[in-house]
Amino acid sequence: MQSYELRYGVNPNQKPARVVAESGDLPFEVLSGSPGYINLLDAFNAWMLVCELRTSLGLPAATSFKHVSPAGAAVGTPLSPELARAYFVDDMELTPQAAAYARARGADAMSSFGDCAALSDICDVATAKLLKREVSDVVVAPDYEPEALEILRAKKGGKYVVLRMDPSYQPPTLDRRTVFGVAFEQPRNDCLLADNLFANIVTQDKELPESARRDLLVATITLKYTQSNSVCYAYDGQVIGNGAGQQSRVHCTRLAGDKADLWWLRQHPRTLDMQFRAGLPRAEKNNAVDRFLLPELSGAEEAAWRSAFDQVPARFTREERRAWLDSKSGVAISSDAFFPFRDNIDRAASSGVKYVLEAGGSLRDDEVIAAADEYGMVMGFTGVRLFHH
Repeated sequence: MQSYELRYGVNPNQKPARVVAESGDLPFEVLSGSPGYINLLDAFNAWMLVCELRTSLGLPAATSFKHVSPAGAAVGTPLSPELARAYFVDDMELTPQAAAYARARGADAMSSFGDCAALSDICDVATAKLLKREVSDVVVAPDYEPEALEILRAKKGGKYVVLRMDPSYQPPTLDRRTVFGVAFEQPRNDCLLADNLFANIVTQDKELPESARRDLLVATITLKYTQSNSVCYAYDGQVIGNGAGQQSRVHCTRLAGDKADLWWLRQHPRTLDMQFRAGLPRAEKNNAVDRFLLPELSGAEEAAWRSAFDQVPARFTREERRAWLDSKSGVAISSDAFFPFRDNIDRAASSGVKYVLEAGGSLRDDEVIAAADEYGMVMGFTGVRLFHH
């Protein structure tokens, strides 16, 4: 198969549309549904991300993509009981691949609504059962267990897009795209992200435990496939906040940090003990939790939030929020380019960041290093910029 006809392009008025292999066959097979233009953009980027995580860390990996950026990504480490409750998966038996997707999906559940899921390993039954009950549009994997494939083919009345990717496929070394009638060409960004990233630790504290190396790799590999500018927070083998596509670096840091704060607050005992109204769909539970955790709401948002519960929980005060967040530490943060000002470090510190990776090369590197030292952080300069457009 050298081409595949699409329903339309990025928007419904852009048709006819198709994807074409420049040489040989297309690297994917459609097992169910009918993928669109954005579906395939998400699928290809997501597939590259999970393959790189798998290669780098040697664990099953998953990501949840929306609009060509990952809402979350993770490797398949076991979930704590609190995290399983926060993700609404405490009623399921999770294999490593299923755990990776539960983590990737749970990093930012609102952004993952209607996602493209990518799996590094064969999709097993446990992962298929998890996908079945989530609002998801696409899944891509190297293959599927027979029972798992049947579960997914039945989702959305057979319209759920199931893609099988050829794991042996290697894309050409030259990337090519056309914009405004002009063709752009560049070498594919095949830089290897591994332990070489940690060769230049620039802070006074240079101790980098294995868990921090893992989390920094998760964050950095995620950034490689995130629309720039981007900053990513990671903890416990997964993304906990990804700030994509902002024009200002500190806005990336704030956006991702706010998401990381919500991730921590979802695991607060008061949040975990919420009593939802009977029959409330999973997506509405996630929406209600997010509204509950926001510091300020409009009147309409407040009413919508309260209607989700049998017993309305007491909102967190500013002091309660800060006390809970101040008890958290050991978070990793990575940036797809250098931090130009120390304000990024100041914001990261308020979300429990201990470990930092950035490209280095700013005129104010000394100020940024000094800020990291003030907070007792470990920071490395990679010398590698990871813009993705």
